[in-house]
Amino acid sequence: MLHRAAGRYRPGSLTVLRVSVGVVYCWFGVLKLFPATSPAEHIALQTMTKLTGGLVPAQVSLPLLGTTEALIGLALISGFLLRPALVAFYAHMSGVFSSLVLLPDAMWHHGAPTLDGQYVLKNLVLVTACLAVTADDLTR
Repeated sequence: MLHRAAGRYRPGSLTVLRVSVGVVYCWFGVLKLFPATSPAEHIALQTMTKLTGGLVPAQVSLPLLGTTEALIGLALISGFLLRPALVAFYAHMSGVFSSLVLLPDAMWHHGAPTLDGQYVLKNLVLVTACLAVTADDLTR
């Protein structure tokens, strides 16, 4: 019985996974387009400042990040330009995870992740989901 159910759900499961990650990614991106609505705004700004050596001002970096995330999310939702979107996703995630090293005082307290650190670490789920989506796309 369970084997039949698995066979029925398996074909669409990666599409549902791709779309759900896209919705989450798009949502968090859109939040960054409106001041003081994203719970990650301060982390994103501090990380971008460190990564760019302060060359990209906050009034540019937050809309840039938000737009990029929203476009990646839309590509995941639609499946259009999926491979370039996945490349952009992994590049963006490398920047996100760099905050764990670049902002140690904000990310860690006595070796344990702070709330900000936990917010960053939850992205491991999105990365893992996109690894499955990538593997599926590469086998088509």
